[in-house]
Amino acid sequence: MTSDAPRVKVWDLPVRLFHWLLVAAFALSWYSGEQGLEWVDIHIWSGYAIITLVGFRILWGLVGSETARFTDFLHGPRRIIGYLRGWFRGEEHALGHNPAGGWMVLVMLVLLLTQGITGLFATDDIFFDGPLGGWVSGDTQSWLTGWHKTLFDLLLALIALHIVAVVLYRLVRGEDLVRPMVTGYKREVARQPTMAPLLRAVVLLALVAGTLAIAVVTAP
Repeated sequence: MTSDAPRVKVWDLPVRLFHWLLVAAFALSWYSGEQGLEWVDIHIWSGYAIITLVGFRILWGLVGSETARFTDFLHGPRRIIGYLRGWFRGEEHALGHNPAGGWMVLVMLVLLLTQGITGLFATDDIFFDGPLGGWVSGDTQSWLTGWHKTLFDLLLALIALHIVAVVLYRLVRGEDLVRPMVTGYKREVARQPTMAPLLRAVVLLALVAGTLAIAVVTAP
């Protein structure tokens, strides 16, 4: 990456805030989940945060800025293979998420949302029941609790793979993927992508948070 290449804004503020707030919420959820009943309220609220953030990101992937949309980074096998061939030759520079990692982004979002939702129904059969546990039978609660734990292990594996990919980009390509997710800017990309209005993101976030709040408050 040449230092004199023009900087282009590729990540909007909602995507960047989502990314780093999700990192913090997931870390807090992981830590609080290991601390026992004393941290159960924090674990629940960190779960609410994850569900809200991921729910927002999925909607933003449909109607958000160009680089945030799934149509920008979800591609078929031919495009992915072509990208990887160019990547090893140092030729390919993705505008936002690259075709090789695009599907991983979607898988992580789906798993995070599913893990958060299963946590709403989880139980330890003694002291704790998830806020929506009253909506399902005891057997269903136990089944969802099992998936809540299993999905966590899968997410740890995907997060580790994501970190490895970021490091490889830095070492092999000399491409820093972390800085753009902080500043919003990249170099050596083809053009300036279109950005959606911030107000749209605020409305979507409020919609997701409000829906979750209504579900929790009205649960039996």
